[in-house]
Amino acid sequence: MDVDGNDWRKIKDRFCVTNWLLTWISLPTVLGNHDYRGDAEAHFSPFLRQIDSRWFCLRSFIVNADLAEIIFVDTTPLVKSSFLNSDNPTYDWRGVIPRKRYITNLLKDVECALRELTAKWKIVVGNHAIRSIGFHGDAEELVNYLLPILKANSVDFYINGHDHCLQHISGTNSRMEFLTSGAGSKAWRGDMKKQRREGLRFFYDGQGFTSLLLSQFDALIAFYDAYGTVLHTWNVWKPIYHSSM
Repeated sequence: MDVDGNDWRKIKDRFCVTNWLLTWISLPTVLGNHDYRGDAEAHFSPFLRQIDSRWFCLRSFIVNADLAEIIFVDTTPLVKSSFLNSDNPTYDWRGVIPRKRYITNLLKDVECALRELTAKWKIVVGNHAIRSIGFHGDAEELVNYLLPILKANSVDFYINGHDHCLQHISGTNSRMEFLTSGAGSKAWRGDMKKQRREGLRFFYDGQGFTSLLLSQFDALIAFYDAYGTVLHTWNVWKPIYHSSM
C-alpha cells in the first residue's frame, strides 16, 4: 500500500457514504499475506486515520466491544510458506525478523490476553484459516500452535479470510466455530477439498460477506451473497450456569 498514492483512495471510495451505515462503522484491520508485499508498515501510518478516522490497523491488537472482546492476530509470520521467498525484495519483514522470536512473543501475548478477557464472548480474527476446505485449506502452523491456545481459553469464534469463499465449520472437540469470510474477490474457484469435512455446516464458493449478531445469551451467524440474500444462519447459545445457593 502507498499512503501517498491511489491505493487508500480506492479503499475509501469503496467504503464511503454510498450506505450511511458505513459512515459510523469502524474498520479495525489485521494484515493479510498480500499486505506484506511492498511497504507493510504503511498500513500503520497515522496519515490513513487523517483521511478516514474509522481506519485502525496494527500487527496484533484487542478491540473491546462490550459483549465481546476481539483479538486480531497477525498470522502471516506464523505460516512458514510465507517465508519460502523471504529473499524476495517485494516482501517487507521489518518488525518480524527474527521470525522465531516474533512468533514466540506473539503466541505468548495472545495466550496472556485471552486469559485476561472478561467479556461474554471471545473472538479471534486472523488472515489464515485454522479450519477450511477451500483452496488454501488449514494452516498447519495455526493448527499446531495457535489452536491449542484458543481451545484452552474457551474462544467462541475464530474468523479468517485468505480463502476466497464463505465457510462455517463447527469444532468437533470444542465449542469453537470457525468462520471464513474471504469472498470479496477471486471467488468461484471451484476448489473444495474432499478431506477433513467433519463439522462442515456451510460452504459457498461465490462472493459475499458474513455478520455476527451477539447478545448475552446467544450469537447469530449469518452468511450473505453479494446481493445481500441470506444463504446460511446458525445460532450459538451460551451455557447458563445456575448457582446452587
